[in-house]
Amino acid sequence: MNNERYNQIIDEAWNSYRHQTMFDSNPKWLEPVPVMNMKTGEKSIGARQYHRNDFINKCKNDEDFSKRWGLKIEERELSWEERDFPVLRHSTKLITVTYQENKIKIYD
Repeated sequence: MNNERYNQIIDEAWNSYRHQTMFDSNPKWLEPVPVMNMKTGEKSIGARQYHRNDFINKCKNDEDFSKRWGLKIEERELSWEERDFPVLRHSTKLITVTYQENKIKIYD
């Protein structure tokens, strides 16, 4: 259930991001990519929207980006004491996802 909810939250945030940046030229919210002018061969840096997995990683690692899109993803390794708990015996990390008013915890 939590993995399903995790994917729903990520998709909701990512779709909001894609919709809001569709015609945005602010490189702060876009992924820099190398481009080449086919006539002149001149190389420069362009920008495109982040793909879903790159969007997730950007939210994990860039606090400004995370705040702008309202998606906070925190991961931490479980301690040996936490792993010894019978229900979590095979889990090694805790993922906490916060989006708008939703907060879920997933043991992975």
